[in-house]
Amino acid sequence: MKTTILSFSICIASLSLTTNVAAQEVAADSVMQHVKGNRLSVGGYGEIALSRNFFSDHVSRYSAPEDHKNDPSHGRFDIPHAVIYLGYDFGKGWTMGTEIEFEHGGTGVSYEKEDEEGGEWEQETEKGGEVELEQFWIQKSFSAAANVKMGHIVVPVGLNNAYHEPLNFFTVYRPEGENTILPSTWHQTGVSFWGRSGKFRYEAQFLAGLNADNFTNTGWIHKGAASPLEFDVATKYGAALRLDYYVIPGLRIGLSGYYGHSIGNSYPKNKNGVDSEYKGAVAVGALDFTYKGHNWIVRGQADYGYLGDAQELKYVYNRLNSKSPYKHSAYVSQNAYAVGIEAGYDLFSQIEKLRADHQKLYIFGRYEDYNPYASNTKNTAYDYTSVKRIAVGVNYHPLKEIAVKAEFSNRFLKSQFNNEPSINIGIAYEGFFL
Repeated sequence: MKTTILSFSICIASLSLTTNVAAQEVAADSVMQHVKGNRLSVGGYGEIALSRNFFSDHVSRYSAPEDHKNDPSHGRFDIPHAVIYLGYDFGKGWTMGTEIEFEHGGTGVSYEKEDEEGGEWEQETEKGGEVELEQFWIQKSFSAAANVKMGHIVVPVGLNNAYHEPLNFFTVYRPEGENTILPSTWHQTGVSFWGRSGKFRYEAQFLAGLNADNFTNTGWIHKGAASPLEFDVATKYGAALRLDYYVIPGLRIGLSGYYGHSIGNSYPKNKNGVDSEYKGAVAVGALDFTYKGHNWIVRGQADYGYLGDAQELKYVYNRLNSKSPYKHSAYVSQNAYAVGIEAGYDLFSQIEKLRADHQKLYIFGRYEDYNPYASNTKNTAYDYTSVKRIAVGVNYHPLKEIAVKAEFSNRFLKSQFNNEPSINIGIAYEGFFL
């Protein structure tokens, strides 16, 4: 049986694999595996979520935790991601791929004429969210072992970035640890060389650097790939590597990493001061695995990051300038980490009728330990950033392209803070329509 849909990208048809070989395919490899001779491919994925959080949402819940210990719960509906894939095979090894993503319902802006303000026209923000061109690239495939991709591409560092589609994790929202400390989904403009040989899949990328102006105490480099400008600044550069080894049927082990400079990779570039004196080197290393077999799915990852010159970021010009779009006054940590593991068992595998109908019901558990501020820069502590999280729940698959999810989770913070339990319910799909 050919591989089920796992990710977005374009690959020549000869790269189609069987589920006996591939535990999981990287987020750079899939549209052409599903077009079956068609030149045009259309697909996507989406998520709808309902959450009830049994903790305070007050802005001072960490600075004055005792005052908010008994605050009422709060709820929300959300559309975390709604994505459209478009791919086209031009022939002779040339392919094109795009991914347009609407996060949290996208954005909405309108104009209104304010009669009580002298009839002035005003622009109103109707809705928060993002609309992004998450992928746009052209690829030349020379063979299964050698492909060159140029454009806006996914950076496959960590388990979440390489496998970020909603059927690749059990929780309603993306795994929290990696989603906190790393860009997610991490996508930047650059060049990628990738291929597959035997049991190995490999990729090397040359990218625009991250922007240290966007680093924060609560998210580390999470916002570093974002740009408020009409272009990505590439005064500094970065490189990413990934190697996946398909050890035995159903088991994949991956290693990935990133290195690049971040201070001074902003616009306009200040020729004096901190911006020119320091590099802000970012180094990230990640180990992850996926196992699928005997009615079990088990996934895990460990990520560790280092930021050079972290203590100097507070004094970078754009972070101090009240008119810039950054204005991050908090210190940033030299180190950050995220560790997580989840396991689920298909209960319907034991019921012959449901097994024959290809329905699945996974009961799962997940544990995470992460901290975007693992080093106290200049003896400044943000103790609420240290989180241990558990989640237990179910995933019901009436069809292979659809998952109905429900979970109870709890964040365990340090003793001086209040823990953060919640209930999340969601439904997600992932598929190709053409």
